[in-house]
Amino acid sequence: MPELPEVETVRRVLSRVLLGKKIVSAEFPADTIVQSKLPEGSLLSASLGATVTNVGRKGKYWWLELDRKPWVFGHLGMAGWIREIGQDSIRLREHGNAPFDDENGRPRFLKMMLEAEDGGRVVMTDGRRLARLWLAADSASGLPKLGPDMLHEPWSAEDLAKRLAGRSAPVKALLLDQTLFCGVGNWIADEVLYQAGISPRRPAGELSLEELGRLMASLSVILSLAVEVGADSGKYPNTWLFNSRWGGAKGQETLDGEAIIRETVGGRTTAWVPTRQV
Repeated sequence: MPELPEVETVRRVLSRVLLGKKIVSAEFPADTIVQSKLPEGSLLSASLGATVTNVGRKGKYWWLELDRKPWVFGHLGMAGWIREIGQDSIRLREHGNAPFDDENGRPRFLKMMLEAEDGGRVVMTDGRRLARLWLAADSASGLPKLGPDMLHEPWSAEDLAKRLAGRSAPVKALLLDQTLFCGVGNWIADEVLYQAGISPRRPAGELSLEELGRLMASLSVILSLAVEVGADSGKYPNTWLFNSRWGGAKGQETLDGEAIIRETVGGRTTAWVPTRQV
C-alpha cells in the first residue's frame, strides 16, 4: 500500500508537471466507487481550465490547489498510482510486472488524466478500485482528522512520551494510528520497530524515553531515505527488513540467520525478528 514516501513521490510528480500551469485537458472515466459518489462530471468541471497553484500532501493524502474552488483531493488506496506519461516510473509491489499501458498505448485502469498547457500529462491508475478522488473547498474541509505529518512534524521523544503515557495498546497498532503518526503504514511501522530494536507487541505506554528516541530517530532516517530515492524500493539498503519482510513464496524465513516471525499484531500482519527486538 502506498505510504508517506510513495505519496510524497507522486506529489512531486504532480508538482513537476502541473504546478503553475493551466489544465487544458482532463479525463475522469466514470467510476462511482473511486469518485466517492460525486455527481457525474464534477471532477471534470472543477479541473478543466483551472490553474494549479499548489500541490499538497499530508500523510497519505494529496490534493491539487486550484485558482478557483473546489480543489481536487485524492488517496491512492492499496494499489493506486500517479505517473507522468512518457517518463519512467517505479512500480509498487502490488503492480507486479503487468504493463502500465494496453496494446493501444492507453493507461490501463485509468481513473484520472490531466494535461497541462505545455503538453505534460499525468495519470492516476488503480486496478483494485480502492483509490479515491473527491472535491472540497480547502484542506481543512477536505481531509479527515490527522495528526502531525511524520516527514515535516516529527514528534520529540518527550512529547511522544506524554501522548503515549498509559496506553496499553501494542506500539505497532499506535504507529498505524493516523491521528498520531500521519503517513506511517504497515511496512514503515515494521521497519521502524526493527531498526529501533523494539518488539511490536510492547505496550506503547511502557516504552522508555530512550526507546522512544530510538523509534523517532529510526523513523526519520527511513522516511528521509525513502523520499530521497523516490520510493524506489530497489534502492533501499540491503540491511532493511523491507527486503525480507514479505510472506508467501517471495518471502524469506530468516534475516542474517535470525528467524523472521510473521503474525497479527494490532490487527495487522506484522513481520519482526524477536532476537533483535525486545
